Amino acid sequence: MQLYTKILLGLILGGICGFLANLLGLVWLQNLFVALEPIGTAFIRLITMIVVPLVVASLMVGTASLGDLAKLGRIGGKTVVFYMCTTAIAVTIGLVVSNLITPGAGIDESTRDALSAQFEGEAEGALTLAEEAPTVIDTLLSVIPRNPIQAAAELDLLPLIFFTIIFGAAVSVIAPNRRDAVITFFDGVNDACMVVIDWVMKLAPYAVFALIASVVAQFGIDLLQSLLVYAFAVALGLSIHLMLTYGLAVRFLVGLNFWTFLRRISNAPLVAFSTSSSSATLPVTMEVAEEEVGVSRPVSSFVLPLGATINMDGTALYQAVAVMFIAQIYGIPLGIGEQLVIVLTATLASVGAAGVPSAGIITLIIVLNAVGLGPYVQAGIALILGVDRPLDMLRTSVNVTGDLTAASVVARSEGETFSFEPREPKPADSAAGV
Repeated sequence: MQLYTKILLGLILGGICGFLANLLGLVWLQNLFVALEPIGTAFIRLITMIVVPLVVASLMVGTASLGDLAKLGRIGGKTVVFYMCTTAIAVTIGLVVSNLITPGAGIDESTRDALSAQFEGEAEGALTLAEEAPTVIDTLLSVIPRNPIQAAAELDLLPLIFFTIIFGAAVSVIAPNRRDAVITFFDGVNDACMVVIDWVMKLAPYAVFALIASVVAQFGIDLLQSLLVYAFAVALGLSIHLMLTYGLAVRFLVGLNFWTFLRRISNAPLVAFSTSSSSATLPVTMEVAEEEVGVSRPVSSFVLPLGATINMDGTALYQAVAVMFIAQIYGIPLGIGEQLVIVLTATLASVGAAGVPSAGIITLIIVLNAVGLGPYVQAGIALILGVDRPLDMLRTSVNVTGDLTAASVVARSEGETFSFEPREPKPADSAAGV
């Protein structure tokens, strides 16, 4: 049985078991699934453990191997333009879906107030974090690290990526014998990282089961019913963006069948769904891009780490729906002007969202304030916190799919060609009898 099939099976079984435990009120079973959650947490930590050496090694090799700073700038420009365009499209789709479905129109005041009271404490915490968030200028300056070692230790990927690109570009212009020595070293580090990823991924089906069962077992059924239309609007928007935006990009810009593409990359979105973290999924995403799609290492090592930090299409779309939902609940009309502000603000705010669970809640506060919903921030955030985790899982899967789509588009624009012919097993797998 292929790995993605095992992961999908673990996902489905975990969801069913957690749902039944919650539906039937089996407290002992709910407690059991909660007790199993550390298995999933251990998996996330194992994957996260390899992120920094993988990003540094692969990006260093990719940048230094280009040997052409103009090509580096060209690839970087294409990557940023693609990510910003798809993010703006995602926000627009979210607004269209919200205007058609009006998810906030069906919740009565008593339910609204009960939900707000239930998650008031968590909303206060999110509001405090948002108030401590840096300004736009500070955010831009923070991309330049004072200490790249500290950035690596804190898993602050954007400054680490900036430093690695600069250092790799410098390596590309030094004497060939010294450049080759540096590239050979980091190439070996990268290969070792890939072996570790293969080992860790053998735990993925069990970790996914534990993570999903725990989340669903703790998820309130009554809460789901109250926010079902809102959750449906977000899920519908994400599905449209996945099939329309990414589907057309893969078909016409890459020249591949989108369904085959989805099947080949499925390991990465499934892991993203269970971890709710683009950063934690990055090692799997990079392995899938190179081994399942055929994207070259120079392109994948540049586009994918950057995507894990700035490509938040799913987050931006969710923010658009959430803002409209909160405005509709409180009967505040948002015209074309305000919705254009949402497009701009959500696109820019999503770039600053960390690739970790529920980071979109923090940037959502920025968007709410931008359209004059500041007085309703705490109550509005409290309304949607109850279903944020499952929606976070969905939007993270979309984000990772977008990263892989971008890598394929950029690689194709650089003249690379792809073939989905069956590949020979890797030597490590053959030796292990996998």
